[in-house]
Amino acid sequence: MRKTTLIGNVILLLASCHACWGQNPKDNGIKPWSENPRYWQYRGKPVFLLGASDDDNLFQWPSPDLERHLDAMKAVGANYVRNTMSDRKDKGFELYPFKRRADGKYDLGQWNDAYWKRFERFLAETAKRDIIVQIEVWDRFDYSTNNWPGHPYNPKNNVNYSAKDSTLAAVYPDHPGRNAQPFFFTTPKQRDITTVLKYQRRFVEKMLSYSLKYDHVLYCMDNETSGAEQWGRYWSQLILDQAKAKGKKVYVTEMWDDWDLKADRHKRTFDHPDHYTFCDVSQNNQKKGQEHWDNFQWTLAYTAKQPRPLNTVKTYGADGGRHGNTRDGIERWWRHVIGGAATARFHRPTSGLGLSELSIASVKAARKLESVMKPWDIAAANELLTERENNEAYLACNPGKAYALYFTDGGEVGLDLRKARGRYSLRWIDLRTGDWKSKDSINGENSVKVKAPGKGHWLAVITRI
Repeated sequence: MRKTTLIGNVILLLASCHACWGQNPKDNGIKPWSENPRYWQYRGKPVFLLGASDDDNLFQWPSPDLERHLDAMKAVGANYVRNTMSDRKDKGFELYPFKRRADGKYDLGQWNDAYWKRFERFLAETAKRDIIVQIEVWDRFDYSTNNWPGHPYNPKNNVNYSAKDSTLAAVYPDHPGRNAQPFFFTTPKQRDITTVLKYQRRFVEKMLSYSLKYDHVLYCMDNETSGAEQWGRYWSQLILDQAKAKGKKVYVTEMWDDWDLKADRHKRTFDHPDHYTFCDVSQNNQKKGQEHWDNFQWTLAYTAKQPRPLNTVKTYGADGGRHGNTRDGIERWWRHVIGGAATARFHRPTSGLGLSELSIASVKAARKLESVMKPWDIAAANELLTERENNEAYLACNPGKAYALYFTDGGEVGLDLRKARGRYSLRWIDLRTGDWKSKDSINGENSVKVKAPGKGHWLAVITRI
C-alpha cells in the first residue's frame, strides 16, 4: 500500500513538472501584455523595455567584449537591444555568413560557422541577462554604395549565380532609399527572382534555427525600408509559419522609412494588427520638439481600437551626428518614455548616444520613475498644463494619484490639480545625472505652479501622500 502510494505520487509529480515545462515557452516568452497590450510582458510579468548600446549588430562582437557590454547595460537597468543581422565591415571584425573558398569566391550554399557561432552566443548571453532582442532581418545599407561591391550576394563574388541570372549588378551607388536594388524584389509577388530568393530564404531559415530556440526575441523585417509591401510581408509570413511549425508564437513588424507617422506607408503595419503584432515607429525620431510628441500621440490614437506595443528601437541625436544633437536625443527619448511607447533605446554613436554617461543617466532615471509609478498606469495629459510654451514641458499622469512632468530645458508651468484631492510629494530627478534631487510637497484641489530647479532636463515626480 505504501509502495503504491509512493509510485502514484511520483507519477503525479512528473505529470505536474511536464505540464510546467510544456507551458514555459508559451507563458514566459516576450509578448504583448494581456492586461495592457500597449506594453510587453516577459516571464509572465509586464516589462518596460529601455536600451542604450554602442552597436546595432552586437552579435558580431567578439568575446569578451560582448559580455562586458551586456553586463554594463544590465547594471544600469537597460534590457533591450537592437540586432541587425548585418555584416558590413564597420569595425573590421564583422563576418559574412557564407563560406569563402580558396579562390576568394563565396559559396552561398555553405556557411561560415564562425558567423553563426557568434549569433548563437549573443542569443544565449542576452537570454541569460533577460535582455530582449529585436532582430532586423535585412539592413538595406548592406546591399548598396560601398558595402555592396565586396558582399557575397554580389554576383561577381559568388559561384552560385551570374549577373544575368540574378539581375543583380556589380554596383549600386545610390542611397538605398531609392529602392533601386533588385535584391529587395525577389519574392513571388514581386519579380520572383528565384535564383537569389532561394539563398535569401536559406539564410532566414538558418537564422530561425537559432532564434526560435529562445523566447526573448522580436522580429522586424527591415531597417527603415522604402520597399514594396510584398517584400516585408513575405518574410514576416515565413517567420510566422516557421515558428508555428515548431509550436511557437512570435511577434513581427516592419520599420518604414517615412519620417511622418501619418504617411500612408505606415498604415501597412498600423492597419494590419492581425499580422503585424507590434509596430516600430523609430523614424519618428527624425522629428523634433512638439511635432515629435504630437505625431506619436496621433499614432497612439490611430491604433487605439486594436492597441499594440509601439517600439522605438533607435533614438537619434548626438552632438556631431547627422540626425540632431545631444539635446534632441535626450528629448526624443523622454517624450517617448512618458508618452506611451513600449520601448525606448538610444541609437548607436555617432547618430545616437549609445551607452554613454548621458544615456545611462536617463535609463537610471526612468527606472527610478518606474519604481514610483508604472508607465502603463499613466497616460499623456498635456491638457492639464497651463502657461506652457511650445516644447517646454510634457505631462503623463494617473489623475489624483501620480504625475510625471518632463521639462526639456528648465521652465515653469501650471498644473491643474483641482480634481485631485489630498497632499502630494514633489521630487525632482536631474536627467543629466539620473539622481534624485530636491523634495517638496504641494496641495491638491487647486492649480499649482511647478518650476524646474534650473536649466537643463528635469523630471518632476509627483505622487499622492
